[in-house]
Amino acid sequence: MAEERDESPEGGRAAAESGRWARARQWLDRAKGSAGYERQTLELIGKSALAATAAWYVAHNLLAAQSPAFAPFSAVLIMQVTIYQSLVQALRYVAAVSAGVMVQAALGYLAGPDLLTFVLVALIAMTIGRWRRLGSQGSQVATAAFFAFSTYAAASGNLERIEELGQILMLVGIGCGIGVLINVTVVPPMRYRSAEYGIRVLAHSLCDLMSDIGPALREGELDDERTGHWRQRAATLGPLVTQARSALDTAVESKYYNPRQLLPGHRTQHDFSGYQELVDALERVTHQLTSLTRALHQWPDDEDGQDCRGFLADYAGLLEALSRITRQFSEIDEQHLPRQAKELCRAAEAAQEKRTALVEGVRESALPADDPSRPYGILLAEATRLMEEAQHSCDILQHAVDEASQTGELRERAER
Repeated sequence: MAEERDESPEGGRAAAESGRWARARQWLDRAKGSAGYERQTLELIGKSALAATAAWYVAHNLLAAQSPAFAPFSAVLIMQVTIYQSLVQALRYVAAVSAGVMVQAALGYLAGPDLLTFVLVALIAMTIGRWRRLGSQGSQVATAAFFAFSTYAAASGNLERIEELGQILMLVGIGCGIGVLINVTVVPPMRYRSAEYGIRVLAHSLCDLMSDIGPALREGELDDERTGHWRQRAATLGPLVTQARSALDTAVESKYYNPRQLLPGHRTQHDFSGYQELVDALERVTHQLTSLTRALHQWPDDEDGQDCRGFLADYAGLLEALSRITRQFSEIDEQHLPRQAKELCRAAEAAQEKRTALVEGVRESALPADDPSRPYGILLAEATRLMEEAQHSCDILQHAVDEASQTGELRERAER
């Protein structure tokens, strides 16, 4: 007998609540199990709360400031995913707030806190906020100017007004200082894994696409719907390249001014140059796959026969061999790079054999590879480029491993 389900409103709400709790537990399990996005989010939330609390205590309890909220707000605002960004944003924020306060102080002193003065303050502050050097903190110029105008208008005399405006700058400086200090000293953010993650996602998508194309070519199934889907998937690879570059930039930034690099045994020599070249190579692979899928989508209906089927079968073998290379890139892990580099070299040799078989098969057949109106020459050219990039990617990784090994040996000799 089928199990009866509770379809009442109360049962639906209970099921939805249970699902939310289950997803929350999974999220926490991921945060506990690996140093991924979930754990980084918890770390950032915890450090932001700690910085805000410390800034509020200093501003409210120790200094008895009139507007203590400026300090915790500033501390949270400059809490970034890397120490470098925290320092950059702190400097920009202090500059923006100082500019806004100074504009208000100057115009307020000259014209007084009336409506016309506010209009001038707003126009000048928003103009300064457009300065590209202030970056995302440019909007804080006008915000600070408006707060300063309110404070200035509420004060009873020029001396009190100067003290209030000076206190705003002091609180902002205290908040920024506490935020940067906590970001530096409490679990300083290191994002080595983000570079690997970006490469993994991109390589995994390349692997999936080539793995899907290979069997279809072997069976000679090149209908418009299937090839059009391949072409659409290839077009979506561009944003993944952008994400990989962004992840790599974050990983590089995480090294700057980071005290964790001073810890014994930490990987201070990691410059990510190999990863940068690898992303460049994978980007070129995405372009070649885009061209390849376009050629397959435009495959002429009259292209058939034994030689054609043999060509597609050989091409499928090459793509399957290349997909094994990209699959290994999708599992890249710095701790296992020496082993992975050896496996990639073997996979590249196997792929090179497949390409040789493809070229020899075309030579032995009567296929018109030199005819630009036929698809064979284009596909052969893309096969050559794909193989070159795959080999280049493997060489990059092997060079990075050899360089790291030499650096380690030199360091050991120096320590002796």
